[in-house]
Amino acid sequence: MTACERSHLVAGRTSCVVSWLGSIAYGPASDLQRDLLNRRLAGEIKDTLLLLEHPPTITIGKSGRLENVLMASADLARQGISVFCTDRGGDVTYHGPGQLVGYPIIDLRQREKDLHKYVRDVEEVVIRTLRSFSIDGARDASHPGVWIDNQEIAAIGIRISRWITMHGFALNISPNLKHFSLINPCGFRDRRATSMSEVLSEDIPREVVMQKLISHFSVVFDTDMAVAARPIGTEYE
Repeated sequence: MTACERSHLVAGRTSCVVSWLGSIAYGPASDLQRDLLNRRLAGEIKDTLLLLEHPPTITIGKSGRLENVLMASADLARQGISVFCTDRGGDVTYHGPGQLVGYPIIDLRQREKDLHKYVRDVEEVVIRTLRSFSIDGARDASHPGVWIDNQEIAAIGIRISRWITMHGFALNISPNLKHFSLINPCGFRDRRATSMSEVLSEDIPREVVMQKLISHFSVVFDTDMAVAARPIGTEYE
């Protein structure tokens, strides 16, 4: 653990470095994840949780279809919305201000190499975070993510490379929900997105949500969180 990290570790437990990156474009964030994945694979760093926000961006996963983006790229660009094809699983998602995006770089070789459990654990972190604000989120057995009735409040899309994870989740705190009408979220034509602010009819500070999420991440993944004083990846900004 370096001098720029504040650590609260318990003997016998794993540790995870968590870093708030602020707003960072999707491309540089992907580059950073790949770099950290390789460093984690080599044993140079510990498990890492990147927390951040993206500028308005539509991403298309490996199983995504272009027809689920409902506006031409040129028109999206005029509105300041970027489009990326990405190597995560899943279909089409939207990222933007007002979301809390989490990218865990986790070594599943130390966690039974259980992909399905990993996805359930990520969902559980989000569900417990929502519960802290009296919001009842739930799983959909047919699709990863967290839902309120038929509305998606958190999207999940991951990639595993040599049992190291990247990509992750996007929790809607108070994004511009109109931007979700530009896509079929996660490929669904009959579902819409919602947010914590919409459900509660009030604004929720991102910092408060982030604190709760870090706490629940620690419990669900049975790990101690070491908060990086200097954001990881500032050289990518």
